[in-house]
Amino acid sequence: MTTPARDETIVVALAGNPNSGKTTLFNSLTGARQHVGNYPGVTVERKEGHTEFEQHHLDIVDLPGTYSLTPYSLEELVARNFVVEERPDVVVDVVDATNLERNLYLATQFIELNVPVIIVLNMIDMAEAQGLRIDAELLGQLLGVKIIPMVATTGFGKQELLEAVVDVAARHARPTATIHFGNELEPHIAGLTEALDLSTLDDKMGISPRWLAIKLLEDDAEVVADLTERVPDPQPLLTKVARVRQHVEEILGEDAEIAIGDRRYGFIAGACRRAVTTVKSKRIDVTDVIDDIVTNRIVGIPIFLLLMWLMFEMVFKLGDPPMGWIETGFEALGDVVSAAMPPGELRSLIVDGIIGGVGGVLVFVPNILLLFLAIAFIEDTGYMARAAFVVDKLMHKIGLHGKSFIPMLIGFGCTVPAVMACRTIDDEKNRLTTILVTPLMSCSARLPVYLLLTGAFFPAAVAGKVIFAIYILGVLLAALMALIFRKSLFPGDTTPFVMELPPYRMPTLRGLLVHMWERTWMYVKKAGTVILVASVIIWALLTHPTPPAQLTAGASEEQAASDAAAYSYAGRFSKALEPVIRPLGFDWKIGTALFAGFAAKEIVVSTLGTVYSLGDTDEEDDSLRAALVSDPQFDPLVALTLMVFVLIYVPCLAVVAVVKKETNSWKWPAFLIAYTTGLAWIVSFILYQGGRLLGF
Repeated sequence: MTTPARDETIVVALAGNPNSGKTTLFNSLTGARQHVGNYPGVTVERKEGHTEFEQHHLDIVDLPGTYSLTPYSLEELVARNFVVEERPDVVVDVVDATNLERNLYLATQFIELNVPVIIVLNMIDMAEAQGLRIDAELLGQLLGVKIIPMVATTGFGKQELLEAVVDVAARHARPTATIHFGNELEPHIAGLTEALDLSTLDDKMGISPRWLAIKLLEDDAEVVADLTERVPDPQPLLTKVARVRQHVEEILGEDAEIAIGDRRYGFIAGACRRAVTTVKSKRIDVTDVIDDIVTNRIVGIPIFLLLMWLMFEMVFKLGDPPMGWIETGFEALGDVVSAAMPPGELRSLIVDGIIGGVGGVLVFVPNILLLFLAIAFIEDTGYMARAAFVVDKLMHKIGLHGKSFIPMLIGFGCTVPAVMACRTIDDEKNRLTTILVTPLMSCSARLPVYLLLTGAFFPAAVAGKVIFAIYILGVLLAALMALIFRKSLFPGDTTPFVMELPPYRMPTLRGLLVHMWERTWMYVKKAGTVILVASVIIWALLTHPTPPAQLTAGASEEQAASDAAAYSYAGRFSKALEPVIRPLGFDWKIGTALFAGFAAKEIVVSTLGTVYSLGDTDEEDDSLRAALVSDPQFDPLVALTLMVFVLIYVPCLAVVAVVKKETNSWKWPAFLIAYTTGLAWIVSFILYQGGRLLGF
């Protein structure tokens, strides 16, 4: 085996169909040595990682899942442009061995492109369990590429894959097979290839002229645009292509693109017929048996709701003890800093603004970790696709489809990754609608407010049911607003959608931990950036200006602190706002907490502690609960109305920022702020005033 020079960097592109196990292989190869960003100018996620093998450094790029190199979607365009323009040393095409013929369609296009490619037959164990016997060596000879049987979840075949990557990169090995498109198409492809050679377009783009000829016959818009831009006089070639396309359609009775696609599948079918044999097996297909139950039209939704309930029970039960430990640690840190520093603004800033603000957010990291661990497990086992399938009919009733459900489910954990997950939705109308309604799902940041208020005003036997009702209200409002938006802002039919149901598989521990940490790290970064800045700003607004001495003379320490909060900029703004929120049962103190909640919903609790002159508090703080109960302004109806308002009104700054990033416009973040705040006021007004009329 030829090897490249030691310490040489090899760029590897991981490609493959969705649900082929590509991301599992990426995690297996790179572990924690990876980072996530965006491809320049688009919202498609770019995941990169690296690994070391035999003193070679491998940079691995996980391309978006794609079924072909014809850019019908943004993901397909990004994947193709990376291979064509950035020219990785090796393309590793991950193929689902249980669904070989459909998955190999992408591989045929890499062969046409004439790039160094290795095919990974992933899930080879499941294929064998289904009675399929794949002669990988023979199939590799027929396709003209190296084929590696693998089980990405266990690491089987990983060593062989890395060896093949180094070998192919060293030899710059190209596919040795040529896909023949039939006697009618081949002469035209050859003629166009010769014309492209004369135009030197292939030299300018560094691409196989045969691939360019095939793409022109397929009327690929990107290749036509490149031709128009790079060739001084492209019209003769384009005219020739148009004539050939018309001729093919007249002779074959079908569009050239369809004819080419059929020939690719014919090539694949022929190769599979020679290299794949089926062994009769009496084995029961476990995936089909489970799907008969979990996708059943009668019991499918109840099973889904039960699993969601179990997920949240696990998150809150297991997350409670470590939350207490973190909370105790931050309290101790605050005490140490207070004892070490003299009284004054600097100490107040550090203890109350920074430690109190950020600590009040990081205390929820255990819950976030557990929630994202549960979601990663649901995704990696294959059930997430079933959940989307089960609710697809319901989603169609509000103008969306099952793909929109997945971001909305993630929204129960954190709205930031939920909005980012909308990238998987191909239809732009559905994507924007889902982005606008996902913030109505009750994220974990709102939970501290619910815990505080239900603990103060509702018996323990009722508190859980109240919180569950708030979560359900968010789902119902999201459905209602989605229906309204699809009828008004984004009219038109919902794009037909087929959800691929991958086989069930047991996730790897490494894969689960990587997925869990990626999403949790977003939350932690939010605490260390947006919330840190917001906490300092809120502290400054609540502590400045300092009230004159005569205002607090003779008052108790608690009363003096309350008077100071009322005199502050935040207090004055909230008092000016009081006529607007008074019909909801809120006063300036609640208004101050809601104002702070725009930065992050977690800050609502600590801000209530400040305006009630209790210092740094959390949702378990008995003194804050007692202060709320003793306040004549508060009662169970006000508490319920406040929870509903917190559920609906403007999402946090981090969400607004990510919506701007995902939509590439300030129009939609501004609209999101306006409509959620208006909706929160209307629903809270109906709840509070209706409750008062009914005597609550």
